[in-house]
Amino acid sequence: MLRLLHRLGMGAASRLRNLYYRGLGVRMGGYVWMRAVEIPRNWGDICLGVNCSLDRGVTLLCSGPETGDKIRIGGDSYINRGTMLDAHRKIWIGERVMVGPGCYITDSDHGMKAGQSVKEQPMVKGEVVIEDEAWVGANVTILKNVRIGRGAIVAAGAVVTKDVGMNEMVAGMPAKVFKSREG
Repeated sequence: MLRLLHRLGMGAASRLRNLYYRGLGVRMGGYVWMRAVEIPRNWGDICLGVNCSLDRGVTLLCSGPETGDKIRIGGDSYINRGTMLDAHRKIWIGERVMVGPGCYITDSDHGMKAGQSVKEQPMVKGEVVIEDEAWVGANVTILKNVRIGRGAIVAAGAVVTKDVGMNEMVAGMPAKVFKSREG
């Protein structure tokens, strides 16, 4: 009985989060399963597909003056606990994508010119695209200007600095191809 009450309470809390974030401007294609997520600002720059799931501690952060779909998560995708998406221009995640716990995905970094504080330099913006049916393991870091192909697998702990092709499996720091799912 307690388990049922717990599930009902969690479901009600998720539905309230849907209403709250929709009211702030987050666009949702339908119901989105939301645990205790954080979307601190620029709500109109986020688009969530139907039946996508955002687990406890997920942060969707949009920054910068540009507007548009900075973060887009496709239907039936799952973003696991403690993952942060940090977008200045574009982080798009396809459909049926699985992202493991503790990941950090960013489309930008700070300028690094000599003679000027890094803090004072403008952001260097890029894009991140994770295509349909990819799997990103736990504690992966994905940096700007990366495309992860359809069906690709990124091993836990990898740091992705370059594109990953369709059905490729990568691991390491920096991530390198070690196998293909195609045989």
